[in-house]
Amino acid sequence: MRKKLFVISIIVILLFSCLSISIASDDIEGWAEVSSNAIIEEDPNVSQNMIETSASINAKNKNLIENTSNSVNAVETSEDINVSQNMVDAASMINEKNKNANTTNSTETSALYQNRLENTQLIETNATVKENPLKLTCGGAILIEQNSGEVLYDYNAHEHLRPASVTKVMTVLLIMEALDSGRIQLTDKIPCSENAASMGGSQIWLDTTEELTVDEMLKAICVVSANDCTVAMAEYLEGSEEAFVAKMNEKAKSLGMNDTNFVNCHGIDADGHETSPYDIALMSRELLTKHPSITKYTTIYMDSLRDGKSGLVNTNKLVRNYNGCTGLKTGSTSVALFNLSASATRNDLSLIAVVMKAETSQVRFEEARKLLDYGFSNYQYKSLAVKGEVASQVNVNKGLKNSTEAVFSDNFGLILKKSETQDIEQNIQMNENISAPITVGTKLGEVQFKSNGNLLGTVDLVANEDIEKYGLGTMCQKVFSSWYTLLRN
Repeated sequence: MRKKLFVISIIVILLFSCLSISIASDDIEGWAEVSSNAIIEEDPNVSQNMIETSASINAKNKNLIENTSNSVNAVETSEDINVSQNMVDAASMINEKNKNANTTNSTETSALYQNRLENTQLIETNATVKENPLKLTCGGAILIEQNSGEVLYDYNAHEHLRPASVTKVMTVLLIMEALDSGRIQLTDKIPCSENAASMGGSQIWLDTTEELTVDEMLKAICVVSANDCTVAMAEYLEGSEEAFVAKMNEKAKSLGMNDTNFVNCHGIDADGHETSPYDIALMSRELLTKHPSITKYTTIYMDSLRDGKSGLVNTNKLVRNYNGCTGLKTGSTSVALFNLSASATRNDLSLIAVVMKAETSQVRFEEARKLLDYGFSNYQYKSLAVKGEVASQVNVNKGLKNSTEAVFSDNFGLILKKSETQDIEQNIQMNENISAPITVGTKLGEVQFKSNGNLLGTVDLVANEDIEKYGLGTMCQKVFSSWYTLLRN
């Protein structure tokens, strides 16, 4: 009997404490402010005593809040790259050219990472190579870093050339946008028109009596460059190929593809159908950065359709024999010759190499490999922020927990020459008076990364957990839960 009385007494005391805390946190400070303002107007002498009394009560209750809040808180590779002697010689030439220059100064770096956020034009820096030390023989080529848009190698990058089936990078980009917006689903069935079935060149021999899903169409376009599937998707999305091509040119203009004019959606030779290595790099970057799930298709080497009856083998041989290859698209005709947009990622460094008008298929793959090897041999990615990683601990007012972790909301980093170092300052700025309730993803502050006073980029710091605001109900629930657990044990 005495034990029960003791328990009941403790519970009553705790309930009274909860009530006091709730009143203190939600009412007393506001009451003191309002009442003092009102009384001052009527009787300044009385008001001073009231203010002092309120301050005393408030101070005591703050101590009580802190003590009780504390009592209920829960205790919480790198692959070696084999570079040929030619690559070593080329790298030496490049290093000799730049030995007296600051290859990537902090001002350029700041512009690069603003460019990454805004996804605007590609950016050339002092590090951009233009003398063609790799001795490329194609009509034009470019190498860029995918995330920042930095141009690492430029060889006739703005030369107007015929893209052949590399055109389909834009077609696939518009399909992925339609998927992301919910206009179409991967499971949607796509019919084949007479026009689509009549397409020549690379195809899977679509028949007007059959339908394939969007998923199957994408696979056929990305792996074997199927012209019939490309036209079928264009007609399904916009009603006609002509209307779809208008959308392609509209998108090209919005991306700043000033060297480009599309006449069709597949790339078969046509007068006025042209682009440049620079513009192909732009649309390839847009596709890979905004729709990374496309690599589910562009990295397939062998697959099949129609229950295994139609075999597919990727026209991009780098998918099979180049480490880290993520795509992207080949193209060739008798007039355009051999083209390729090749992408690859190693150790968080993502590159896009574009080769146009190579004399043979072998040459386009060899020269794309040269460009990618140059990039991976000379550059590295320096990670500054990892999404979800803890950056700081922050105090939380009026919460069931009095602190939480602030984590990076996104990944962030720089590309640097392997021979180069750069001093990076990290400045954490937390919001003032962070108070509950807090939900996962709530912005708590930000981190600024600077070099020599220039802002390189900013990453938000967010909460990684929910924290409820304390009150009578939540505190009572916490107390009863604790006592229930204690009595059971």
